[in-house]
Amino acid sequence: MEKFGDRMQKVRQSKNITQEELAGMLAMHRTYIGLIERGERNPTIRTLYKIAKALKVPASDLLPF
Repeated sequence: MEKFGDRMQKVRQSKNITQEELAGMLAMHRTYIGLIERGERNPTIRTLYKIAKALKVPASDLLPF
C-alpha cells in the first residue's frame, strides 16, 4: 500500500494538484487522500479508478507493479 501511495502522490504532484484539490474532485475528505498516500488506508478498486480518472491517467499508472 505504501508503494501505491507513493505512486499516487508522485502522479498528483506532477500534475500540480494538491491533496485538497484532488479530494474536491472526488468528493472525499482531504485527510483520506493523505491516508492513502501514506499507505494507511487501502482504497477500493472503485476508488482507484475514480482517482485515476481525476488525475487523467490510466489506473495502471498508479499501480507499483
